[in-house]
Amino acid sequence: MNPMQKERSRLISLDFFRGITVAAMILVNNPGSWSNIYAPLKHAEWNGCTPTDLIFPFFLFIVGVSISYALGSKRLDTASHPGAIKKIIKRSLILFGLGLFLSLYPKVFTDPIGAFENVRIPGVLQRISVVFLVSAIIFLKFSNKSILKILISFLIIYWALMTFVPVPGVGFANLEKETNLGAWLDRTILTEAHLWKSAKTWDPEGILSTLPAISSGLFGILVGVYLKRKDKIEAEKIAWLFTIGFIATALGLIWDLVFPINKSLWTSSFVLYTGGLATICLALCYWIIDVNNYTRFTKPAVVYGVNAITVFFISGLLPRTLNLFKVVNEKGNEVGLANHFYQSVFVPNLEPLHASLAWALMWILFWLGILWIMYNRKIFIKV
Repeated sequence: MNPMQKERSRLISLDFFRGITVAAMILVNNPGSWSNIYAPLKHAEWNGCTPTDLIFPFFLFIVGVSISYALGSKRLDTASHPGAIKKIIKRSLILFGLGLFLSLYPKVFTDPIGAFENVRIPGVLQRISVVFLVSAIIFLKFSNKSILKILISFLIIYWALMTFVPVPGVGFANLEKETNLGAWLDRTILTEAHLWKSAKTWDPEGILSTLPAISSGLFGILVGVYLKRKDKIEAEKIAWLFTIGFIATALGLIWDLVFPINKSLWTSSFVLYTGGLATICLALCYWIIDVNNYTRFTKPAVVYGVNAITVFFISGLLPRTLNLFKVVNEKGNEVGLANHFYQSVFVPNLEPLHASLAWALMWILFWLGILWIMYNRKIFIKV
């Protein structure tokens, strides 16, 4: 029996989808040069949605689906809830701590006081931790119908807050970068010192936009619950998932007319649009991989998927660690080891856009090799 067959007790399509998503995260986070990036690998400037903008909401959707599978057996056993919630809180704190460490590293070792004074508190792992915490507890404590109502309520409440509540110091509700209600709240509570360094006046993983981000997780939970149903034949499940995905995507595009699809604001239309597309993608993967049992091509993505958080975290640390080691380049300047390797090997031999992409692809292949070995040795690190 090959390793992929042994994984049949898991939803292989979910591991595959998660792996593709995490590999895409690494691809867009590690260009050789931020000045030379192909358009699809950039975030939308503000309103709109590029393929890169789909990655994070897809991951939160997958978090939701995973919750429905991981905690499904404990849901009806209310006696087990205290222990389950304790584990949920512990995992959330670990994820949040890892995110903070990424924000602090490596400055925390060279200037610890300065590092903490200016650490960015929001972040990708931090948002994942909060979404996981809230979504998992809601899953344990509420029925499926109630979860749907909560999901919709969060989207409506966020839309109302962002479009009707006057912004202090501005005087009117708006959806601009620095003057929207979410940006004001981030600056008020976190202060500019602890926000995204590229903006300092707002944060794409800010406080208020975490509310609709939780809806992305709840969307995944409901899809996972439906996938687990034993009273439906597989063809019916897939047909309904495609239908739900299409409807949600269409509703997102309609809502976009008055509440623009925007990843940085994580608008309600963005939640529906990306949730719908994620449902369609998962349904397609489920049909091909789990229903028709076409699994021979899945291992590269699955090895990423089963150690997703681990590779995301370490892939953020390694380039920074390499750049702590300085070398003198041909111009006599000290540069980090990773930067020197990129500038001396990739830049002279490729066009700027190709060199930047090749550097990112090199990291994908490098981590694939490491994760392949870990998978074959059954090393699965759970955070």
